Amino acid sequence: MVTTYSNWIAGEFRDSADLLDVVNPATDEVIARVPRATEADVDDAMSAAWEARKSWALTPASQRAAFVSRMAAGVRENRQMFIDTLVAEQSKTPELAAVEVDFTADYLDYTAGWALRIEGEVLESDRPHERILMLRKPLGVAVGILPWNFPFFLIARKLAPALVTGNTAVIKPASDTPINALQFATMISDYGLPKGVVSILSASGKVASKMAGDPRAGIVSFTGSVPVGKQIMSAASNNVTKVSLELGGKAPAIVLDDADLDLAVKAIHGSRVINAGQVCNNAERVYVTRGVADEFISRMTDAMAATKVGVPGVDEGLDMGAQINAGAVDRIEAMVQRAVEAGAIVTTGGGRDDRGKGAFFRPTVLTDVKQDSEIIQEEIFGPVLPIVVVDDFDEAIAKANDSDFGLTSSLYTRDLAAAMKGMREIDFGETYINRENFEAMQGFHAGTRRSGIGGADGKHGLYEYTRTQVVYIEA
Repeated sequence: MVTTYSNWIAGEFRDSADLLDVVNPATDEVIARVPRATEADVDDAMSAAWEARKSWALTPASQRAAFVSRMAAGVRENRQMFIDTLVAEQSKTPELAAVEVDFTADYLDYTAGWALRIEGEVLESDRPHERILMLRKPLGVAVGILPWNFPFFLIARKLAPALVTGNTAVIKPASDTPINALQFATMISDYGLPKGVVSILSASGKVASKMAGDPRAGIVSFTGSVPVGKQIMSAASNNVTKVSLELGGKAPAIVLDDADLDLAVKAIHGSRVINAGQVCNNAERVYVTRGVADEFISRMTDAMAATKVGVPGVDEGLDMGAQINAGAVDRIEAMVQRAVEAGAIVTTGGGRDDRGKGAFFRPTVLTDVKQDSEIIQEEIFGPVLPIVVVDDFDEAIAKANDSDFGLTSSLYTRDLAAAMKGMREIDFGETYINRENFEAMQGFHAGTRRSGIGGADGKHGLYEYTRTQVVYIEA
């Protein structure tokens, strides 16, 4: 039986005659039907959030955080349900789905812990009887537009800091993966949140621009592709609304002659196949110095060829499941074909995994790729790893920085001086040295160039949801 879900709008569940099918990308089976919110639904959600914003902002931060802590407890109580949902609607392996669900609960608790740590400043005045205070205040209504690759965690990443800092929130999940968000809405529906503080609604992509362009929005936080991010930014610009955008990456991994190759191969392979290669901060291209290039390429080819691909929840011990949909497979296959036509060599993989159903692509390694090629310059977002051989570290850094993207990067070396040089000269928002590409919740996940504006996580991510007010008191 296929379950039909409802939207959570302004404190009530709302059904719709217009439904979207949600498909398991590994089996092509319809697993749920979700509502397609109308413009009237969006307006109601934004209106309710707007009406609730003042009283919510005046609610003590500790009380706001208590709701977020309860959400964390609810996630843990419903852990298996959320894991099963992610496995079915996004083709995540059960192990990775468990990591996402557990990290989400921890993130909610971590953010709630900031409630009594939000700080202003006392500034010196040049007047003898004056005090200058800088306060932090909420922005009002926070619009969160979620991606499909880590859909459950992104609920927490966008909702928790908004609520703790005193904003109300309207959340729109991705059309490919809305079930977990609507289940989350059901979970919190009896928590006693004031009407309008949180609305969660499934809708088509066109609704995202309407939400971003709503004059009642105080901040629009979007995670997704560059083209859609530009549309969001354009819509928000009509009202000069603040935007926080994470728009993908093209992360370089640099492997030097002195690197621990066991570590480098393991970390980069895991980075490339986790979530079927559909992660913004994972290694998308490798620059390896000539002294270890042949050995690295051989080892990486073997590792990618040995990747276990299958249907999550059915097959055991998987490294990865399917791509998000058939369109993603078509796009990845076309990129690989164009790379091969331009002279790239396929050492393993190279095409779709045609098992009769499901959106699968074989883990692929490409060598002899050119720096100015599409496969090096544009985001693949799939299990394909192009490798470039370089003569030295300086060439590797220059080619790594030669990108319109600037989210994450990585470096493998045993040389402390090389590590320090990488810290200085690698021009990305995050750099991982001798470890996997995975950010910490207390860090600041932010990129540069086409990878976006603003950021998330930690103190600085929390403060994205605030504005300053400077008060001059003379008495």
